[in-house]
Amino acid sequence: MAEQVLRTLMRTTDLIVAGFFSPAAVAAVGLADIYARFPLRFGIGIGDGAIALSSQDTGADATANRDQAVTQALLLGLLGGIPFVLFGLVLNESAIAVLGTLAEDGAMAQVIEYGSTYLLLIMVSAPAIHVNFIAARSIQGTGDTKTPMYVNGAVNALNILLTVGLAFGLGPLPELSVIGIAAATALADGLGAVTFLAIIGSSASDIQYVRPRRFVIAKQLVLISWPRIAEGISEMIAEFPFNAILLAFGTEVNAAYHIGRRMYQQVASPLGRGYGVAANILVGQSLGEGDSSVAYYYGLAATGLSVLTVGGLCAALFVFAERFVLLFTRDPATVEYATGFAQAYAIAAVLIAAYIVLAGSLRGGSETLTPFIARLVGTFVFLLGFTYVVGVELGYGVVAAYLAIILDFVFRVAYLAVVYYRRRWVDRGTSMMTERGSLEGSSQDD
Repeated sequence: MAEQVLRTLMRTTDLIVAGFFSPAAVAAVGLADIYARFPLRFGIGIGDGAIALSSQDTGADATANRDQAVTQALLLGLLGGIPFVLFGLVLNESAIAVLGTLAEDGAMAQVIEYGSTYLLLIMVSAPAIHVNFIAARSIQGTGDTKTPMYVNGAVNALNILLTVGLAFGLGPLPELSVIGIAAATALADGLGAVTFLAIIGSSASDIQYVRPRRFVIAKQLVLISWPRIAEGISEMIAEFPFNAILLAFGTEVNAAYHIGRRMYQQVASPLGRGYGVAANILVGQSLGEGDSSVAYYYGLAATGLSVLTVGGLCAALFVFAERFVLLFTRDPATVEYATGFAQAYAIAAVLIAAYIVLAGSLRGGSETLTPFIARLVGTFVFLLGFTYVVGVELGYGVVAAYLAIILDFVFRVAYLAVVYYRRRWVDRGTSMMTERGSLEGSSQDD
């Protein structure tokens, strides 16, 4: 949770700093971040495959298989970063421009100018982003959550300092405005990746690099990871028309959406994500130890604890939403819309917390397809479909977007709860461990 607080604080700082320049700068960072989440989702997807295998093999004492899984996951992450680098170099300006096709105000030219350069710098650092997530998840799977916290905490703190320094030109640093925000992120991600690779290659980690040779492990990494990657990509794809709809309502509405969501992510999201990772680890290790009843209990306990704690925080977020919004912007129209988005996310936060932890528990059992289906339906039917039909076709405007955020997660939680209760994920996790030989406590050559 501490690690997630620092990471979300870094992203929150990006928006706060951008808010000092203009609503167009906030929109540019928000729109570029839509594309920037593609490499993020790829890294998280492979990282979830790594943490599932790492936790299960740690519980089963199959360390040789665990080392194979982590090494192969890191290689997949490095290779998978190359297409994103090429995208940033070639299509950065077109990618931002296409999102503004429905906008009718004159601020879009400035949004494109800021956003395209921001996107270029972020995409160039995609391989480092992948390594950071995969290495951190792999180490967490062994039960060590402190080392990733120390590394990411230091890196994110440096990122925050560089963001402020490069944006405003403090001390000897050049004044780069919005571009400085992206430069700080790219530099910090690169440093974090080098640090994680060094730790895994040293005696400080239980994991060791090995020569990749077990195809069955690579196959399982892909089987577990692809629904997680597709889950994130589907949400990002829906974000494009969703942001286009908001831009049609005005640049201030779009900026307000990013501010409102960022407030939820800063206040409540770290807790949910922390519980989700913990549930993933404990469920995976319990399955590796052969105790499915304990694995099932851990998932339920983590979900209940997450709902209680996140609910308390978001009650305060709902009441003091406008005061929080004023930290990001003083533009009257943006403040009004952002307060509405913040309150919508505050209401949905309890459901989001339950969804994150239930999904993490299922992933601990190697079940990643169900969360993908839940997100796919929730995002396209409710977040996008409901907003367009009610907001645009029926003319209710931005209020439809507020309601869509809540309905999205009502469906997701209901669907995952049924699947989790049926426990078929226990059989899936056990069968995959049997296939790679982990239940015997040792790996076997293909």
